[in-house]
Amino acid sequence: MNFNIRKYKAKDHEEFFQMMKEFFASPAVLHNVPESHFEKTLQELENGSPYFDVYIFEVSEGSTCDDSCEHIAGYGAVTKTYSNEAGGLCFWFDEIYIREEFRGQGLGSAFIKQVIENHPEVKRFRLETEPENEKAARLYKKLGFEELGYNQFTLDR
Repeated sequence: MNFNIRKYKAKDHEEFFQMMKEFFASPAVLHNVPESHFEKTLQELENGSPYFDVYIFEVSEGSTCDDSCEHIAGYGAVTKTYSNEAGGLCFWFDEIYIREEFRGQGLGSAFIKQVIENHPEVKRFRLETEPENEKAARLYKKLGFEELGYNQFTLDR
């Protein structure tokens, strides 16, 4: 199986919307997110927001494969901020979603590595996972990430 990780294109609109629904209905998140948030995300993305990028994970069944044997396997969303503590640009792997039938094939690792390698200007990369998601935590540690001793707090509006 071959895979390709590329930036979101407008043609991905419907498929990406569906994957966001799948992701936020999964045990990987603490609470539901209204679909209106997905529409806002798509609007920001398609208007060229400088605050985040979305990557689409495609897999194909062979090297001579045409479009009929390519499948969208998941996506990754990266948000961008500046961090005084880190001394520069900080990328947050905000969402990484891989459809169940494509898990365990290296897509998550490949995505994280690709973003890190393609952005040498970034001073810090962050991500998070539920404490129960031990498989993801093992992957992140294997890729060189360290646990932070911070408690996170939010105030939603």
